[in-house]
Amino acid sequence: MSKRHSAKYKIDRRMGENIWGRPKSPINQRSYGPGQHGQRRKQKVSDFGLQLRAKQKLKGYYGNLTEKQFSRTYTEAARRKGNTSENLIGLLESRLDAVVYRAKFVPTVFAARQFVNHGHVLVNGKRVNIASYRVKVGDVVTVRERSRNMALVLEALQSGERDTPDYVEVDPKAMSAKFIRIPEFSEVPYPVKMEPNLVIEFYAS
Repeated sequence: MSKRHSAKYKIDRRMGENIWGRPKSPINQRSYGPGQHGQRRKQKVSDFGLQLRAKQKLKGYYGNLTEKQFSRTYTEAARRKGNTSENLIGLLESRLDAVVYRAKFVPTVFAARQFVNHGHVLVNGKRVNIASYRVKVGDVVTVRERSRNMALVLEALQSGERDTPDYVEVDPKAMSAKFIRIPEFSEVPYPVKMEPNLVIEFYAS
């Protein structure tokens, strides 16, 4: 299990954007970068810098992904037929922790990973505790019965902070979510602009 050593919201200040669209983000109060040099005038960024930034932002959005996991996902996306950018987003959104987050069973992507790792989730009735498990179209993800009264789950389901996308069909009463289809990039509800094409350029260069 990978571990994120830096504070989870530090990437917001580094990027200057509220990546998850959360009201708790420090960028809402301090729009400049972290550290003593954070308020200096920004210098022009090179093409490589833009590609690196796009990669860090997309990788950071999905929580605790290591560089090895993310680059492996890119390799799989490049190997598949079709548009590599679309393939990359489809693979990231097919992760079990991503589906749990999209279904609003938990409030954050970080909580989603922990929720799965602690065995609170079933896929087609069987317990799966691997966050990177790839959910297939038609799979049903359910919160275990003994975990349904957790405050974390109840608060997340009732929260109006974000909407459930069309490619995940949620039954709040049964606390289940069906993965309807692999989404296109345009369907994914990112709170900020993501540029998977620059991520592809980063790895391809």
